[in-house]
Amino acid sequence: MSEQARKTAEALEYLTGFGNEHSSEAVPGALPLGRNSPQRAALGLYAEQLSGSAFTEPRRHNRRSWLYRIRPSAAHPAFTRVDNGALRTAPFTDAVPDPNRLRWNPLPDPAPGTDFLAGLWTLGGNGDATQRTGMAVHLYSANADMTDRVFSDSDGELLIVPERGGLLLRTELGLLSARPGEVALIPRGVRFRVELLDDDARGYVCENYGQPFELPDLGPIGANGLAAARDFRAPVAAYEDVERPTEVVNKFCGNLWSATCGHSPLDVVAWHGTHVPYVYDLRRFNVIGSISYDHPDPSIFTVLTSPSDTPGLAGVDFVVFAPRWLVGEDTFRPPYFHRNVMSEYMGLIEGAYDAKAEGFVPGGGSLHNMMSAHGPDRETFDRASAAELKPQKIDDGLAFMFETRWPITATPQAAGAEHLQRGYDGVWEGLQRHFRA
Repeated sequence: MSEQARKTAEALEYLTGFGNEHSSEAVPGALPLGRNSPQRAALGLYAEQLSGSAFTEPRRHNRRSWLYRIRPSAAHPAFTRVDNGALRTAPFTDAVPDPNRLRWNPLPDPAPGTDFLAGLWTLGGNGDATQRTGMAVHLYSANADMTDRVFSDSDGELLIVPERGGLLLRTELGLLSARPGEVALIPRGVRFRVELLDDDARGYVCENYGQPFELPDLGPIGANGLAAARDFRAPVAAYEDVERPTEVVNKFCGNLWSATCGHSPLDVVAWHGTHVPYVYDLRRFNVIGSISYDHPDPSIFTVLTSPSDTPGLAGVDFVVFAPRWLVGEDTFRPPYFHRNVMSEYMGLIEGAYDAKAEGFVPGGGSLHNMMSAHGPDRETFDRASAAELKPQKIDDGLAFMFETRWPITATPQAAGAEHLQRGYDGVWEGLQRHFRA
């Protein structure tokens, strides 16, 4: 952990708005006006476009940014394969999809000197990264900064969910700070380096191979509610003019590839566009819920969605269970028992989750694949069935869910992990017969 990184994070300024055509320059005059690629870019910079979508995709889906940098990204030697560590990618053909309900404790602490990239550990996923469909669930545990190396993911965008310890993310487009309770989104192909704001860090990552995340439509909710576009913060331009060897690690079709440049590739002096990293504070989520009866479907808590070719059926949704009031009359207030065509990976950032009395802890996670029956454990059911139905504030926990249209196949390392909770099914034991004819 660097004291300088902490001071840097505290002083950051941001642009605001999700999906905006943002623009920023670290040096006045670096950003051209009226054109993207002048014959000679200002200040001796190189103009370069970074496209996160095909040129001809509809405007609402099109993502691209123009970067004005000290050296073009093309200035690098050949990439060579390096070890993938515990990072895995779809298609997950070395395991069989498991219909059982699974739950894990937090990742064990890593060996000293483990940075964010080395600390990535894949739990599972679906689809095929080479076909740009599906997603993967990773966890990370780190106790060191990434030093003289940067990472980019050609396979998908990365939604980073810190659970313990803050992160300073130095990206090509500028700097972001993400602490527990916030999430950071790194677009496909954007290079970045992670520095720790505390002695160690731990959290979750959703790697989205499909359509980039966007804000969900609000439908009958109207013009306001859920995550507000203005609460998403994008970086201002900040560049490194560093002449020393820097390793560039690229994840491509499931494997890690490395090339060493003689300079830092985080050398973008100005930029404009829509292919932009963001950070978002989950506590700003405007929860919409029932003020009459019944617990609403968890889709009402969707922060971001990656649409698929079927309207309403997401490649992956990111859902948050933020602080909220429960006021339903004659209502079982925790999440109800259900089976779902969607598959759900749930994690806990802090506190407790209102549907599980024990065993589900911050840093841990549960996997309920499609049509697996789940819901409140026995203790929660008994307590909620007998509770006095007065207004109740749920503010002692922060949980989230990665929900996806396809089953999530757990990797062999996840299925055989020491921190897998054997006997998870036992939380539903003792649910008594109460039927009276």
